[in-house]
Amino acid sequence: MPVPVAIYARVSTGEQSCEQQVTALREAADRMRLTPALVVEETGSGAKADRPGLIRVMDAARRGEVRAVLVWKLDRLGRSVLDLARNVDELRRAGVRLVAVTQGIDLDPDRPDAAAKMAADMLAAVAEYERALIVERTRAGLDRARRKGTKSGRPIGRPRASQILLHAARDLVIAGVPVAEAARRKGVARSTLQRFLAANT
Repeated sequence: MPVPVAIYARVSTGEQSCEQQVTALREAADRMRLTPALVVEETGSGAKADRPGLIRVMDAARRGEVRAVLVWKLDRLGRSVLDLARNVDELRRAGVRLVAVTQGIDLDPDRPDAAAKMAADMLAAVAEYERALIVERTRAGLDRARRKGTKSGRPIGRPRASQILLHAARDLVIAGVPVAEAARRKGVARSTLQRFLAANT
């Protein structure tokens, strides 16, 4: 039975072309006996979180319309290590295989191997480290503001909620952690997290 796969190719500028990526990804799909059910070509910076093409691919994975996602390199899938780790984990939880064809990375939830597990674990570890650094920098900034007696237009003690921390808190909620506890762990206001969840679920 054909296994449906999503092919996702991205370039940063209009002067570049996705043609090389798409050709290589189609060839890889053919070698793995996967059937392209969705082919998305996108032009846009990897720094943007709301790339419509990537959103289409992730939505298809969540709905079970594809069983694998093929990309040129892992950095096509995320704008940062945190963003990449979140997307990789979401595909894993959906039971969707992820293949980065030029890097030899094949994260298959149904057939985990030692190398794939190490890659996923390293990615998660680096992402958690980056989260910790973000929290540490935020707290250091607040401490400096308190010492100077300034508020920078916001109440001291409550930084502007980072989108990264909100996404991390949402992941905890999805995993079954209560909203209040997820907000406390990630250092965001519960009301802010509740609004974020309402807009992103």
